[in-house]
Amino acid sequence: MNADACVSAIIPARNEERSIAQAVVSVAEQPEIQEVVVVNDQSSDSTGEILRRLAAAWPKLRAVDAGPLPAGWVGKNHAAWLGAQKARCDWLLFTDADAVHLPGSTARALTEARSLGADLVSYSPGQEMYTPWERALIPFIFCRLSQLYSYAAVNDSDSPAAAANGQYLLIRRNAYEQIGGHAAVQNEVLEDVALARLAKSAGFRLHFAPGDHICRVRMYASFRAMWEGWSKNLLPLVTWSGQRVTRELLSVMPWIPLLCLLLTPWHAIFGALGFLLLAGRHASYAALLRKNRFPLSSVLYYLAGAGLYCAALLASDWGYARGKIAWKGREYPVATPARRS
Repeated sequence: MNADACVSAIIPARNEERSIAQAVVSVAEQPEIQEVVVVNDQSSDSTGEILRRLAAAWPKLRAVDAGPLPAGWVGKNHAAWLGAQKARCDWLLFTDADAVHLPGSTARALTEARSLGADLVSYSPGQEMYTPWERALIPFIFCRLSQLYSYAAVNDSDSPAAAANGQYLLIRRNAYEQIGGHAAVQNEVLEDVALARLAKSAGFRLHFAPGDHICRVRMYASFRAMWEGWSKNLLPLVTWSGQRVTRELLSVMPWIPLLCLLLTPWHAIFGALGFLLLAGRHASYAALLRKNRFPLSSVLYYLAGAGLYCAALLASDWGYARGKIAWKGREYPVATPARRS
């Protein structure tokens, strides 16, 4: 096989017994992936035992123990860095332990990388949603992020905008090494966007695109995990895009329509105006859902999604203001992200 088509898949895993087997098999079945390096980050569940069983069936798989987390590192970044040191191929595919890769996806990604001359290719995977809170918040966040980080701006070499999704991040080894890899973003909780920013500022070409044809992910199996995850990520996502928290809260919540509806007892005209304005908001959201390949039925959750988004952003802002965030049983010291344009 052409060396340029050789891919090492790297999967950090911490307490991923629910999904790790499906993730490993889905990447191991890709012909272009020559090895699957899973770094077990001090899991306390059956992740390690599952990996041992998988290794007996899949010679491509190598399971590595991360060991104690060094000071100054975020666990996922440390595991990804260790996996990259073990990898042997010219392309490194960083992916999550809950990502299910679709048949032929690696070949598609490599083809796009070669045809576009991209050094870093990332996709926003299709999202699996089973509960009302997932259907409310997940589409709302991804639709909003598509506005804050447009694919066109990220892919424009003349634009400073940079973004990537760590659920699927394929990068040339030489580019990864030149920007310092995960060691250069060791304390970043939003390491995917940080890596994309480093790569673009170093002159490497990015390609960021929708990825429902590449892989699918169920990000969170519980409300608590979802809340913890977005409380960790939302503030840097918003502020790194150049947006301020106050302006973001004013932008996404339909304050005026709701105020008009509250004023209905004073005059029916307020109720009619509020209804029309809110219907317009729903129509705009429906258009965003269609553009971002979410089911149109998610429009029914518009108000719940907007409310949860604002609450999660405020929780994220508060966590960064107090200097620490929690994720997967660990607390990390953080500073309020600087506003970056």
